[in-house]
Amino acid sequence: MSDSNPSEANGSHSEEDSHERLGPILEGTQLSYIEHACVKIPEELGKWYGSKVKRVDLSFNQIKTLKGLESFHQLEELVMDNNALDDSLHIPLMPHLHTLHMNKNTISDINSLIDKLQMSVPSLTFLSLLGNEACPNELSSSEKDEEDYQRYRYFVIYSIPTLKFLDHRPVSMKERNEAKRIGSLMKVARPADVDDAEDALSANTTHYSPLPSQTRNVDGDHQGTYGRCKYVYYGRHSEGNRFIRNNDL
Repeated sequence: MSDSNPSEANGSHSEEDSHERLGPILEGTQLSYIEHACVKIPEELGKWYGSKVKRVDLSFNQIKTLKGLESFHQLEELVMDNNALDDSLHIPLMPHLHTLHMNKNTISDINSLIDKLQMSVPSLTFLSLLGNEACPNELSSSEKDEEDYQRYRYFVIYSIPTLKFLDHRPVSMKERNEAKRIGSLMKVARPADVDDAEDALSANTTHYSPLPSQTRNVDGDHQGTYGRCKYVYYGRHSEGNRFIRNNDL
């Protein structure tokens, strides 16, 4: 994109030209920059339009981060559908943003995303994550059902109490009250969390051997370990009871 050619935003090319040749399109306070295969937000967009626009549509690109939106000081609505946003995405502080569409990206960790939104988007009222693994419904996985999706909704609504719409569905008062009651319990346990828990358990667990380190004296008279060890056997017909003699009791 040329720094000196923002006039393309006026749509001076013919309808046969591609979106890429048309460049950014500005209509009032709305900016569209669609289908350009860019992997990041061009700096020129903020330079040319950052002080003018309140709505930005960057759909159908390959954008992996929201870095660059810092220049849009009055941004209220952001559409990032069909991009390459994943769990590593950076979300800058956007104090005026109330509407955020991130449908059909590759976000899988809802816990991480919630943390970032809480810190960077304090005025959020409309959030849509359909088509991401983090949003567990039929669009993201055929193995998910309505119960999975509802648990996700309770957690997100609980975590972001300012939300009025989630995934194009309004947040009802009944749903909000239920989110207050059980939303904190709906936090998704990710496989990585399970691995970390197992590692921590392994690191803090003393490993005991089922038998003493010296079970017998090889050079001496052999005696079984059963008489020396204080094992407890339960049940009259336990297999272990066959090896206990009267003088061992």
